[in-house]
Amino acid sequence: MLDQGAPPQNPPSPRAPTGLGGRLMRRKPVESLVAEGGQGEGGSLRRSLGMWQLTMISIGATLGTGIFVVLGESVPKAGPAVTLSFVIAGLTALFSALSYAELAGSIPVAGSSYSYAYATMGELIAWICGWCLVLEYGVSVAAVAVGWGEYLNELLDGTIGVTIPDVLSAAPGEADGAIVNLPGLLVVLLAMVFLLGGAKESARANTIMVIVKIAALVLFCSIGFMGFKSGNYADFMPLGMAGVSAAGASLFFSYIGFDAASTAGEEAKNPQRDLPRAIMLSLIIVTALYVLVAAVAVGAWNWKDFEGSEATLAAIMNDVSGQTFFGTLLAAGAVISIASVVLTVLYGQTRVLFAMSRDGLVPKAFGKVSKKTGTPRVNTVIVSLFCGALASVIPLGKLVDATSIGTLFAFGLVNIAVIVLRRTRPDMPRTFRVPLGWLFPVLGFAFCAYNMFSLDSVTWIVFGVWMAVGLVFYFGYGMRRSRLATAEK
Repeated sequence: MLDQGAPPQNPPSPRAPTGLGGRLMRRKPVESLVAEGGQGEGGSLRRSLGMWQLTMISIGATLGTGIFVVLGESVPKAGPAVTLSFVIAGLTALFSALSYAELAGSIPVAGSSYSYAYATMGELIAWICGWCLVLEYGVSVAAVAVGWGEYLNELLDGTIGVTIPDVLSAAPGEADGAIVNLPGLLVVLLAMVFLLGGAKESARANTIMVIVKIAALVLFCSIGFMGFKSGNYADFMPLGMAGVSAAGASLFFSYIGFDAASTAGEEAKNPQRDLPRAIMLSLIIVTALYVLVAAVAVGAWNWKDFEGSEATLAAIMNDVSGQTFFGTLLAAGAVISIASVVLTVLYGQTRVLFAMSRDGLVPKAFGKVSKKTGTPRVNTVIVSLFCGALASVIPLGKLVDATSIGTLFAFGLVNIAVIVLRRTRPDMPRTFRVPLGWLFPVLGFAFCAYNMFSLDSVTWIVFGVWMAVGLVFYFGYGMRRSRLATAEK
């Protein structure tokens, strides 16, 4: 619900932290976060994005990978009930999206949930959240890039009759003799070039790609429905609720990205009004398309046929139509649409690190802004090379689950942040309020926890190692160099 809120209040005077516990819990006032908006080392970000561009950023970062790539890996886990898995993942995203909308309208900054945690739960929790966002955005870019290569090969095969050999188009372990995934590296580097040109230019390119991807999915539904067989739904839940939950946890990856608009808070023209609207509108559009496409796909193919399939939607269209033209056309749309996910998620990653750098928690290089383009250029190059390297050598399945657990943890913290900020700053202006008091934030946290515990033990081990590395970096670097720490001296 929209709420113009009370007049701005003076922030409460922070008490000087005492002892290690006090330093770890030091919070950054909301007013300070907002006042620093756009400011970087040597320049400032430019406010050039309206509600349309913000909505397209959210859709661009969300819509694509889950339905084009991860669907083929999720159907064997849940059977036809994968449609229910999408609904569960969508509900988890919805509750968290409501919390994101409230905080984005109140704290319109580039750091997304990292900044929200800094304002509500203290520096250590903010660092952990930011480190999870590095996992969410950085690793998901790599995962998306891996999937892009599958559809690129489908497109090449349908147009010129050749494909990139497995040795150069798959990560080691995914295929015999595979050395490196060159298409995955290529699409990340292309996205980097767009981002270096500026936020407005990147948003324009993304909008075109979003329109293409929606048209491609509508085409799939039109063709796929002609091969719909109701018998494919006869055994709706062959692997039980455990299978539905496991698929839902992996499919949550499909919803990662709606929060990308919140990372544009310092480049939006009217962030308090437009960010909440863009987040909610994008999630509604994406969820409707996901459920529709999944229902048509399972209706057209027996769920057992999805095992080991690549470029699944294109393969279904070829099978239903009896020709390769439509599958090739869909592959072309997928190549463009998945590239937009890489572009927008990479954008979100750079803006989170930009905010963390401004707070002193990561090196200053990530906060340097080009006066010519108004973009964090060094940041963009470093992040792109890192994500491209991951996409080159790590299999898709491992990347998807690692991304999901990091995202679920960060989303859980956002739901808690809404509750904390309502208690500590009840009179702070809010352009959007999560309805029904604390109910939806509590449900959002519960759904995130449920999905996290549905992931396998290997994913938890990877997450634990990632967190351990992050804590070592924080205590060895961030805690001492934090701007809040230096201000106390």
